[in-house]
Amino acid sequence: MVSKKVVVKNPTGLHLRPAGILCNEAVKYKSRVYFKYGDNEANAKSVLSVLGAGIRSGTELEFLCEGEDEEQALAGVIAVIENGLGE
Repeated sequence: MVSKKVVVKNPTGLHLRPAGILCNEAVKYKSRVYFKYGDNEANAKSVLSVLGAGIRSGTELEFLCEGEDEEQALAGVIAVIENGLGE
């Protein structure tokens, strides 16, 4: 398992379009990809799970990946977040 913390920088947080971009990246990998926020966690491969988290701009998330391509999965999801999720 690998993990990394990242801050959501896009001004609108994880609403539908950015959540879709995050999920599209996460589903590319065989590994389990999820993130922790506060005392909760969300499946990064599920748009409903990501939207249900209600993540706003400036929120710190810890992404965790477990599986055969965990390093690539973590790098991929961190890159889309750091690049602003299309915004």
